[in-house]
Amino acid sequence: MKQLLPRTALLFILGVSALPLAAKTASPNVWDGLKPDRDQVVASLNVVELLKRHHYSKPPLNDERSIKIYDSYLKMLDPNRLYFNAADIAEFDAWRTRFDDLLKQGDLNPGFTIYKRYLDRVKERLDYTLGLLDKGIPQLNFAADETFDVNREKAPWPTNTAALDDLWHKKLKDEVLRLKLGGKDDAAIKEQLQKRYRNQLARLKQTRSEDIFQAYINAFAQTYDPHTQYLSPESAENFDINMSLSLEGIGAVLQSDNDYVQIVRLVPAGPADKSKQLAPADKIVGVAQGKDGEMVDVVGWRLDEVVKKIRGAKGSVVRLEVIPSSNPPNDQTTKVVSITREAVKLEEQAAQKHIIDVPHNGKTYKLGVVDVPAFYLDFKAYRAGDPNYKSTTRDVRKLIGELKNEKVDGIVIDLRNNGGGSLQEATELTGLFIDQGPTVLVRNSDGKVDVLADDEGDAFYTGPMTVLVNRLSASASEIFAGAMQDYHRALIVGGQTFGKGTVQTIQPLNHGELKLTLAKFYRVSGQSTQHQGVIPDISYPDIVDNKEIGESALPNSMPWDTIRPVLEVENNPFKPYLPELINRHDTRTKTNPDFVFARERLQFAQDVMKDTTVSLNEQKRRAEQDALDKRQLAIENERRVAKGEEPLKELKKVDDDAIAAANNDEKTKPQDDAYLMESGQILLDYLDLSHGGPSH
Repeated sequence: MKQLLPRTALLFILGVSALPLAAKTASPNVWDGLKPDRDQVVASLNVVELLKRHHYSKPPLNDERSIKIYDSYLKMLDPNRLYFNAADIAEFDAWRTRFDDLLKQGDLNPGFTIYKRYLDRVKERLDYTLGLLDKGIPQLNFAADETFDVNREKAPWPTNTAALDDLWHKKLKDEVLRLKLGGKDDAAIKEQLQKRYRNQLARLKQTRSEDIFQAYINAFAQTYDPHTQYLSPESAENFDINMSLSLEGIGAVLQSDNDYVQIVRLVPAGPADKSKQLAPADKIVGVAQGKDGEMVDVVGWRLDEVVKKIRGAKGSVVRLEVIPSSNPPNDQTTKVVSITREAVKLEEQAAQKHIIDVPHNGKTYKLGVVDVPAFYLDFKAYRAGDPNYKSTTRDVRKLIGELKNEKVDGIVIDLRNNGGGSLQEATELTGLFIDQGPTVLVRNSDGKVDVLADDEGDAFYTGPMTVLVNRLSASASEIFAGAMQDYHRALIVGGQTFGKGTVQTIQPLNHGELKLTLAKFYRVSGQSTQHQGVIPDISYPDIVDNKEIGESALPNSMPWDTIRPVLEVENNPFKPYLPELINRHDTRTKTNPDFVFARERLQFAQDVMKDTTVSLNEQKRRAEQDALDKRQLAIENERRVAKGEEPLKELKKVDDDAIAAANNDEKTKPQDDAYLMESGQILLDYLDLSHGGPSH
């Protein structure tokens, strides 16, 4: 869906000259002299015009938008309200409703002024905290009955420097306690934190005008939606590298999460995925090169800086120190994962088939599973006319043909963790299961709706099927699953999908590029896949917290809506049976060890996350952590005992066992996959209710 806007959209504003900037008083900080250059001013005017003319929703740039820009910028710079004080905010408030007018004029001074004040405040806080550390960890009082709120997003701005000092004194005690509970001694904690803060000070001094410009323009652009983004010339080069896969990495999609870089999803068949040691929502706190390189603390680093450290030559090793998402909240215990960088090969992402034997009502049935990790297409071979080019649809057609020959009773299409890919493939794969008709609608910013359709004729497979999805099924996966649901061609089971239903284009600027949302996907029923994703007919416990991962978790995400449907399928064969199917599913999974474990673990995480205040009294903190560990251990052991496995004596062995199991068994066998087996049971339930049972 890449589409370039006409260059004439840019030409008429390229002649604007840079505006004069106010003189600044002398300051000892190296960033005091940073100011926007002419190229940045012109680029900002281009961004204003492109968003006005071509963004999908075309919201006006007015006082209301100005307030959003201001709030977005403050949240980007100081999300936990740890740096600016109330006087700073009172000073900045004079611009609150003026950012729209200033951006239209090419005046970037407010953005630069706020950012440079932020740098001043960060330096003050780092200097203060290093001063506390110089006095030694024993000087911190961990017997006092104090608390610290780790989520200050809605807290009042600190009134003055004394209030900030008190806040950072408590913040340091919290960080020290986390590391103490992770098993580090005072000397190691002091060394680690001193190195972290000194590194952050050193990076402050490396701030360039381009860093400020990119942050400010993105605070503006991302008030439109989270996928509209300005890319500096350097970032644009990195983006092109990522899209072409011409430089190797670990195969993980990352995002910033306050001071941390967090894993959003793993690319199927990528190095991180194959390691079986990383998971969505893991936080990266350190990066080291090679088997023996020094572990560099990356807490507080920008996302692009961390990405640079992780990316490297094919065949080289990178070591990541991560806080696993499986840790209880506030548990900073880390593990180190060693990964060999490599490109994700198309053949490794290829669809695969399995057969599972599912016992049902006293009989055993044979079901086919088609695992589709991505919607891939070898464009180069396809365009060259190679008759053997690889694609998702061609591979799935071949696999289903083999399963039909093996006389399976039904098929499960497994789209879990499938982050999407080729829109063409989503359409063509849909065509394997319907006779013909529309597959997806694309509505452009001008309101025009393009209908993509399958016109091949007869369906290749007409037998019974379910489609298994989860929160990490996104984009093209949602288009396919939505079509299967709207055509009533398959039961959709699993978790609510990601909800990415927008289309972006890259528009070159005089300086950098703008990634711009200019269209939206809709299902043939007229429902958007945006924000809401696809809601399964029968829901399974979530593997991740939907409030943390997914389109709805992103700020300013565009809403779910509907347009006129292009297809009305009158008879829904599943509707009469859904209440009984859900009842049977609930009865079966109520005591299923894996389903019980998933529900209890997510509930545990949500319960703990509700309380964002932690004790700074070491004795109380250890007691709190022990209680959390015992609850998590009980949840894990309940599952183990129910499955006939040996219970664990202590919690830390969970990760070790999981890694050992991953090394011995590359992937969970389909027959042992509780979600896959339950998807088969649901399919057999439907056949039982609707047709009196499967027939070979």
